[in-house]
Amino acid sequence: MVKIGDKIIGNGNPIFIIAEIGINHNGDIEIAKKLIDVAKDAGCDAVKFQKRNVEKAIPDDQKSIPKETPWGIMPYIDYKKKIEFNKEQYDIINAYCIEKNILWTASPWDTDSVDFLDQYDVPFYKIASALITNTEILELVNSKNKPIIISTGMSTIDEIKTAVNYLNENRRIVLHCNSSYPAKNNELNLRTIETLKKLFPNNPVGYSGHEVGLQTTVAAAALGASVIERHITLDRAMWGTDQSASVEPPELKRLIKDIKIIEEALGDGEIRVYESEKAFLKKLRRK
Repeated sequence: MVKIGDKIIGNGNPIFIIAEIGINHNGDIEIAKKLIDVAKDAGCDAVKFQKRNVEKAIPDDQKSIPKETPWGIMPYIDYKKKIEFNKEQYDIINAYCIEKNILWTASPWDTDSVDFLDQYDVPFYKIASALITNTEILELVNSKNKPIIISTGMSTIDEIKTAVNYLNENRRIVLHCNSSYPAKNNELNLRTIETLKKLFPNNPVGYSGHEVGLQTTVAAAALGASVIERHITLDRAMWGTDQSASVEPPELKRLIKDIKIIEEALGDGEIRVYESEKAFLKKLRRK
């Protein structure tokens, strides 16, 4: 079990649901606030952003590549700077999430961003699949003595084992993930959730989904995911690389409702005769 805020993750406790805002705010703090409202209204436990020192996080050979954006064609690094929130904006996010009583964090894409987030005393860190082999970030995040959620997309089993071993066993949560946007149903391989539970029996295991639709995420809950993460958006038709693999507000409400039903229906696995069955037992059992 791992504790995030006042929530206990794993061991049959309610599924911890993260709404991944990521960069779907397109650099607009008002859109970010609306997405926080959507997550809170739907019943999510936390929202998550992405934090970068753009100069460090973007490889040199990608910085000058032309990027077509709603603001015109610009070098890729200028686009990333335009949609990257600064401290003033994260101050607003922090205050707004406190006001709305919802947890927030961000995936740091470089060591500067790990330290940046630390000033807000975020309740947990999230390691993106792209950084699972970045031992410098893994070690730095682990040194912060916070719960750590790590996604395992586009990784081999050896890479996953190596990365997870950098993290404190008492504070780590491992998420199965396919990192395609959007991910194909025949490549989701949801049974990997069960594989990860066997590999890391002392840790909660969850699912970070990038697929279109809700059924497969609900299936992840049925397979025993302790954490569910999905990208959210105000409208999938909005501009942005992650919008098409995101969940719109009505869908998010339906997803969480269905997850709660699945949780209730799974039960504890103990065979028993329920009180509601006894009248039928008396009526139907012949011997």
